[in-house]
Amino acid sequence: MLNLATSTALFDRAKTLIPGGVNSPVRAFRSVGGSPVFMHSAQGAWLTDVDGNRYVDFINSWGPMILGHAPQLVLDAVAQALPHSLSFGAPTHREVEMAELIRTMVPSIEKVRLVNSGTEACMSAVRVARGYTGRAKIIKFEGCYHGHGDAFLIAAGSGALTAGEPDSAGVTRGVAQDTLTAPYNNLPAVEALIAANPDQIAALILEPVVGNMGLVVPAVGFLQSLRDLCTAHGIVLIFDEVMTGFRLAPGGAQELFGITPDLTTLGKIIGGGLPVGAYGGREDIMNCVAPAGKVYQAGTLSGNPMATAAGMAQLRYLHEHPELYPALDASSARLADGTREIAAELGLNYTVNRVGSMFSLFFTSAPVHNLEDAKQCDTAAFGRYFHAMLNRGIYLAPSQFEALFVSTAITDELVEMYLRACRESLVEAHSATSREVERKVSRR
Repeated sequence: MLNLATSTALFDRAKTLIPGGVNSPVRAFRSVGGSPVFMHSAQGAWLTDVDGNRYVDFINSWGPMILGHAPQLVLDAVAQALPHSLSFGAPTHREVEMAELIRTMVPSIEKVRLVNSGTEACMSAVRVARGYTGRAKIIKFEGCYHGHGDAFLIAAGSGALTAGEPDSAGVTRGVAQDTLTAPYNNLPAVEALIAANPDQIAALILEPVVGNMGLVVPAVGFLQSLRDLCTAHGIVLIFDEVMTGFRLAPGGAQELFGITPDLTTLGKIIGGGLPVGAYGGREDIMNCVAPAGKVYQAGTLSGNPMATAAGMAQLRYLHEHPELYPALDASSARLADGTREIAAELGLNYTVNRVGSMFSLFFTSAPVHNLEDAKQCDTAAFGRYFHAMLNRGIYLAPSQFEALFVSTAITDELVEMYLRACRESLVEAHSATSREVERKVSRR
């Protein structure tokens, strides 16, 4: 077992100072049990916690560390920018250069506005869509997470055509009335919502590849059908590529699937580990943003020189080295396919979904196409598996409903380390309820 004494002591202190002891809910380990691990440092594929334990990282700061932790090219860029001050509240050349590079890599983005987080990007994109169309309502999908903006914290209504209900205290019913929800991968539900709200829907926003109910893949033709519906009904199609942008391909999921959204939201990778977000798209829509237009959005730290320095260094490297994407895909395939094979050999037949360098192991044998499918998972068994992996030096997302992210720092040797740990941890997670699993392993 790991010695986590310092982490435990820090968490006890934090609970007296910070709500729940953490600054983002999933960090609290509530869905897997136990106390969170407090980190001290990271390099490449490895995390080191405050007690000196080391882990191979498959969260990578929830996606941005595609090159692994502390890549020298990013550190050098920040070091060069540092002496010139941490913030200006005025324009800098890097903002222009980042906008140019984003437009080069993501052709659907004709103009872009830098912000400070993915949440801010999504909130702003929806506001712009409303300002552009003069309409109030939006469609989102159950299980897609677009940050903690009020309009996104909405659960499905009681019937297929009802408006949503607040999913968080502090979100008003008035806000919820303008958010319509549909199951992911369910095109008839979207068609019904549009038909029931004619000329009222400003935007449809979704993760083109979902990472927030675990990794869920769009059904064949689903994204194109949404594109066609939005075009036909004058609805702004927003791709939330905060996770998938620059990760699944240089141009994100929209490049991978060949779909052109009207607006795109970005984050994670474009900050190189520092806080950056962005939203952009068609020029006629983006020209609605102040000071060019009447849709107000502002931010003191938008385009921060440290964040843009880090982000530019990473984006340039990705742009100049497209060969890393096939390599990432190959190592991720070995991880995901190996996990699926191990589960099958143990008689578990769990579902593994993967797109590019994102994947999830679902503790259910049924396919996972939407949130209701994901909810069928054995979350108690996942919690046992998570801690078994942690004790073997593998750091996973502390929730069944989060995707894993692979970095270029994951070597063949680390893939093998993960797969050995996966086999042992699956056995351990089910040992209390399945002696047959152990017998199958002992015969190997």
